[in-house]
Amino acid sequence: MTKIEWAMEQIKLLIEQKKLLEGSRVPSVRQYAKQLDCSVSTIVEAYARLVSTGVLESRVGAGYYVRKNSNTNPLLAEHTIEYSREVDPLWISRQSLDAHDNMLKPGCGWLPKEWLPEQTLRKALKLVAKSESHFLLDYSTPHGHADLRRYIARKREAYDVHLNLQQILISDSATHSIDLIFRNLLQAGDYIIIDDPCYFNFRALAKAHRLNCIAVPFGKYGPEIEAFKHALQFQPKLYLTNSGIHNPTGATLSMQTAFEIAKLAEQNGLMIVEDDIFAELEYFHAPRYLTLLGLKQVIQIGSFTKTLSAAVRCGYIIAQEAMIDQLIDLNIATHFNTSHLNAEIIYQTLTDSSYIRHIEWIKKQLQKHMMATVKQLATLDIHPIAMPKAGMFLWCQLPAHIDAAELSKSCLANGIILAPGNSFSQAKNAHQFMRFNVAQCIDKKVYDVLVTCLNAQKILHAG
Repeated sequence: MTKIEWAMEQIKLLIEQKKLLEGSRVPSVRQYAKQLDCSVSTIVEAYARLVSTGVLESRVGAGYYVRKNSNTNPLLAEHTIEYSREVDPLWISRQSLDAHDNMLKPGCGWLPKEWLPEQTLRKALKLVAKSESHFLLDYSTPHGHADLRRYIARKREAYDVHLNLQQILISDSATHSIDLIFRNLLQAGDYIIIDDPCYFNFRALAKAHRLNCIAVPFGKYGPEIEAFKHALQFQPKLYLTNSGIHNPTGATLSMQTAFEIAKLAEQNGLMIVEDDIFAELEYFHAPRYLTLLGLKQVIQIGSFTKTLSAAVRCGYIIAQEAMIDQLIDLNIATHFNTSHLNAEIIYQTLTDSSYIRHIEWIKKQLQKHMMATVKQLATLDIHPIAMPKAGMFLWCQLPAHIDAAELSKSCLANGIILAPGNSFSQAKNAHQFMRFNVAQCIDKKVYDVLVTCLNAQKILHAG
């Protein structure tokens, strides 16, 4: 805690103890500096921050006073959020984002914050703070951060994809990218193909755009070919999928399946949007539709949230130049600009010498905890459908007669946030499945609560 923060806490404590009452004058800056043995500038800053947070108010020529209702305004108070609604595609996100620090999140889709490169990010922040003023003050160019686009282009060379900078657009996130693509290519009522199961936000975005989704079963090696052929009868405009590591199944697309889907897409003029957000977690590169079909029929998106920071959000879109130009116009109309500052922070972090070591460490940790989680879940008769080659997710079948949504609700009441299959799939048997994030399954409490809630549900069913 800094001296400024400490000085602020002392004032708050006096208010809580009723030693400073609402409307009363607080000591002058010089008096309080002498009392706390601090510099005058420290107290000036502390008082200014207390004014900005609504604890004090400044009266010109009269000093600082305790603001009335500074701690009692019910509209500003933080309430515990209780969700009684049915499990839907956004249920997991809302629970995970609203959760208190003491809650465990084996159902969330991100790594523990302790796994992320905090010190490298802090180093990047210091470098950016000393950089040219346009990173701090100006809008970015329409395409976004040039050096970051060069970095993205170089990374694609590993997949035999060669890009120019005009084929890459920096966005604020992968979700922002999909929203732009949907706005540009689709109209309400259009059909799209999604995987079943698929990342729940794909379904949520489709619903927001009033699209019709055709869900194609996704297995160990990718989408089922015959089901995909049947879906094409509805003349869908695009296919939205994860490339590389699939969410939620953890499966890896096989070359044979990728080739068959690519051939069907080419024959039917189907655009493929592949979300490559988990690319850095792969040990071996899975096939990419972008490699097989090129930019004529593939748009690739990604972001840096999973391996760097959820707070410094930054994504990208790879597409034909003409498509990028359309997306830029749409982005200006709806969003105006993307964060040049975030992009520079991400670029500095990616190009730091520690980044490669950081990624290798994460992959080893995931591999270790993948095996440990599979063993622990097996003792509860919970088993993965397929063993992932990499990544953080296990797509598991629950014991007979256990309902994923009901199990999730009872575990939530015990401080554990799960990811029920109903959020990822509309299949009739979706309630039998659960997604587990192995990086968030380390704490023994996860399994203790699961045992208790599973037994309670079994007794209820038996009764």
